[in-house]
Amino acid sequence: MTTVRAATRELLRSRGATTVFGNPGSTELPFLQDFPEDFRYVLGLQEAVVVGMADGYAQATGTTALVNLHTAPGVGNAMGAIVTAAANHTPMVVTAGQQVRAMMTMEALLTNVDATVLPRPAVKWAYEPPRPQDVPAALARAFHIAESAPRGPVFLSLPMDDFDAEMDGAAALAARQAARRRVGDVTAADGRAVEELARRLARAASPVLVTGGSVDAEGAWDAAVALAERRGLPVWASPVEGRVGFPENHPLYRGVLPPAIGPLSQALAGHDLVLVVGAPVFRYYPYVPGPLLPEGAELVLLTSDPGEAARAPVGDALVAGLRPTLELLTELVEKTAWTPDGRRPEPAPAPAEDGSEPMSAATALAAVASAAPADTVWVNESPSNLQVFRDHVRVDRPGSFLMTTGGGLGFGLAAAVGARLGRPERPVVAVVGDGSAQYAISALWTAAAYHVPVTFVVPANREYAILKWFGRFENTPGVPGLDLPGLDLCALAQGYGVPAHRATGPAHLAELVRAATAGSDGPVLIEAPVTTVPPTL
Repeated sequence: MTTVRAATRELLRSRGATTVFGNPGSTELPFLQDFPEDFRYVLGLQEAVVVGMADGYAQATGTTALVNLHTAPGVGNAMGAIVTAAANHTPMVVTAGQQVRAMMTMEALLTNVDATVLPRPAVKWAYEPPRPQDVPAALARAFHIAESAPRGPVFLSLPMDDFDAEMDGAAALAARQAARRRVGDVTAADGRAVEELARRLARAASPVLVTGGSVDAEGAWDAAVALAERRGLPVWASPVEGRVGFPENHPLYRGVLPPAIGPLSQALAGHDLVLVVGAPVFRYYPYVPGPLLPEGAELVLLTSDPGEAARAPVGDALVAGLRPTLELLTELVEKTAWTPDGRRPEPAPAPAEDGSEPMSAATALAAVASAAPADTVWVNESPSNLQVFRDHVRVDRPGSFLMTTGGGLGFGLAAAVGARLGRPERPVVAVVGDGSAQYAISALWTAAAYHVPVTFVVPANREYAILKWFGRFENTPGVPGLDLPGLDLCALAQGYGVPAHRATGPAHLAELVRAATAGSDGPVLIEAPVTTVPPTL
């Protein structure tokens, strides 16, 4: 007979899920017992960091990440990061240990009471198998659900005494059959619907394409470029997207739409058909009232997420796989002659400064952009400097930009570590604010312990600058807790075993970034003291 533990590991091997991101507790020890040599365990020192690393890993590799947390307290610690993973549409199987079945009814210490309720509504599915022998089938189902559109995290509660349970011949056969199953759902929209969309594009006098992060996540980057070039569509990036869905150095690229109703509508003025692909309609914040669309404009949304289609406040929607639908649409659209019109936003020049400290954020990020390799994977969690970052960094290839779409903090440091573990052949540069860094600071330990060569650049302004801007915008003066004096990022990094440097000027910063991204021995943190430049809509 085989055990549940052995059958579970065979299922994980069949899914290629042999990297486990975790922080172990006593209820997880049976799952981890006699850990196989062909598996890799990545330890995070706090559960939100564990999930953040898994998020970056899954997005970088395009695979489903496997997470192992400690019963209810571990899931509670991780909830903010699970909310972020859900917003990012990250495929992830989150498992947590559970008390032995014999003591669950009496709610003994470490019993996860109502285990399937705790992670909702952030997860697509939550389950606790009724029998030990059902663990492999439940895991197989979890992978299928996580990977089906819309992709996202799922949760399994696994009692700690299940793994030693033996499986008879029938149960073992069922586990093997579950491991072999695959579910595919990448389908094009109905042909007639795509034909009608092609006719609408042909009739439109001034159509425009808006791309979102799912274009990148679903491998539809080239298909979006082909459609834009065939019809001569100007292309905007949807606001607050965690990935880039179109090359930002392309002559048809126009920039990032503002994340507010009135300004976004103004940016699209003059267009009579707005085709949104792989993004919600739209991520708005803050509230600036106005028309949802310019006068006379229509909108069509193409998304693989039925929820995004249902909650869109305006326009029609097609729910289908992005790449096959875009490829079919491109075949049906008549080729339109177009020439570059010079409206592509060029990277902003580095401002001239006297070299004194602190630098402006624009000077610092221009230096970072000039020194980073062309194939860099960028991770950004510096909210007050995001606009400046996008002014200087032009993402020109798929899989090269990650940012949270959930609105919370704690993603950047951890996701950068996971992304580099998943894509060791590409340099990773994480631009993370000094305030944001504190939410996942222990990710630095994992980077050092596993020799993960990430370049962490911290534009340090000693405040929650984005909140001060919102305070002025929303007319809420006198808010406490927005200043962060006394933070020493270099000392914190060194305490976790990460070499750290404080840049004294733009030339020094560029030199440090160039050296760090060329190295492969482990992580480096670079603190760059900056002044605050309030963003604009």
